[in-house]
Amino acid sequence: MKLLSPAISRLARLRHWRIEQWVHDPIAAQREVLQDLVTHAQYTEFGRKYGFNQLFTIRKFKEAVPIHEYNDVKPYIERIMQGEENILWNTPVSWFAKSSGTTSDKSKFIPITQESLEDCHFQSAKDVLTLYYNRHNESDLLTGKGLVIGGSHQISPINESMQYGDLSAVLLQNTPMWANWIRTPELSIALLDEWETKIEKLAQSTIEEDVTSISGVPTWTLILIRRILEITGKATLKEVWPNLELYIHGGVSFVPYRDQFKKLIGEGCSYLEMYNASEGFFAAQDTPDEEGMLLFVENGIFYEFMPVSEYGKENPTTIGLDKVEVGQNYAMVISTNGGLWRYLLGDTVQFTSLYPFKIKVSGRLKQYINAFGEELIADNADKAIAIACEKTGLMVNDYTAAPVYFGDNTKGTHEWLIEFEKPPNNIEAFAYELDCALKSVNSDYEAKRYKDIALSLPIVQVLAKGTFNAWLKQKGKLGGQHKVPRLSNERIYIEEVKKLIT
Repeated sequence: MKLLSPAISRLARLRHWRIEQWVHDPIAAQREVLQDLVTHAQYTEFGRKYGFNQLFTIRKFKEAVPIHEYNDVKPYIERIMQGEENILWNTPVSWFAKSSGTTSDKSKFIPITQESLEDCHFQSAKDVLTLYYNRHNESDLLTGKGLVIGGSHQISPINESMQYGDLSAVLLQNTPMWANWIRTPELSIALLDEWETKIEKLAQSTIEEDVTSISGVPTWTLILIRRILEITGKATLKEVWPNLELYIHGGVSFVPYRDQFKKLIGEGCSYLEMYNASEGFFAAQDTPDEEGMLLFVENGIFYEFMPVSEYGKENPTTIGLDKVEVGQNYAMVISTNGGLWRYLLGDTVQFTSLYPFKIKVSGRLKQYINAFGEELIADNADKAIAIACEKTGLMVNDYTAAPVYFGDNTKGTHEWLIEFEKPPNNIEAFAYELDCALKSVNSDYEAKRYKDIALSLPIVQVLAKGTFNAWLKQKGKLGGQHKVPRLSNERIYIEEVKKLIT
């Protein structure tokens, strides 16, 4: 493995010229991606239905193909799972990524084609490595092992030729042999379902390894780090793994977790955010400490951006990269080499820069609070939590919030259920700072809070550690990429969690 690492490192560095090409001309790269996708699928059932062989421009493509949500493509996917071919894509589908999230009890099965594996997921992962090396010329990243925290479902068969699992499990099963030599833990541990056991085995099996990078969602990574420090008696993770230089995160905002990680890992570690989902690998951070992830425009995905105000309309308007604006909230619409066509992803993003195009995830289309016209999105909430923590010296592990509607003699407000690292001595002070921070990041919220006319001070309830995990476990969603919904315009989730504390 030591002999192989320099060769892989050289190959990764050599890729940068290609990245520079599509960064320099992203509009042309996107046109070529769409043409390639349509050409591949023109003789599929979907392609014949929408006349792909006659679609020669982006405008014609958008006019011909309606926007689809999962329920719209589900009948096609079910037929593929029954063995039919040439439905959404022109090559056989052997894998499906099972994705449910925390907002629905129903599972989604996203087709993973060989093209989406090789040209999207794996190519984008290589591009992340290239971007990192470009910024860290002296990096020894591949001389040690990468600790991967993911894969909460064992691979399950559909039939003799098809299987499914969560995305990380599918990727691990298809990882090239050389990548397994520089990864830890062994596959049998990486794919364990039961997360309490998995964390213990992860900790025990990796302590003696030379770990140079960690990748995983922040919540489970924190639990693992604390267990490793408990076993070793060390104060920081850098004392356990002196060569640790990179933590790769995604799935949830890192803003509320950053201070905890810096404290537990120690000095000399870089942090890199990725935006990878079952439907595709979309973006990754290329500049340290700069908000925004570089949008990958050449790796098998054609992007459209729907202004959030268009959601729910019969024929919603979408725009391309040439018309997007910094700071506006857009829903992502994607067409992919996995056979998804004008697919409404459900995530909302904001551009942090143009040329190069960089984005940040601002929330979910169905995760927000707008009960009183305050238009509070997850990005606002994460920033406000971070500010309130800085003001009060507290650390938040997880949270969810929902509106409390007007009563006969009460005003509306927001209720927050929060798990802290250590219980606060003065929750009223935290609630006050949270309120001030929300006003500072959201002018609509500030207007509704004016003199308490429409909204009262937020209600903050402290949860015992482990409450959110107990709720996720109760729903069969403990571990992996499952996460607590930050915001909801309804009180379903918050009331379910509250039942565990009454």
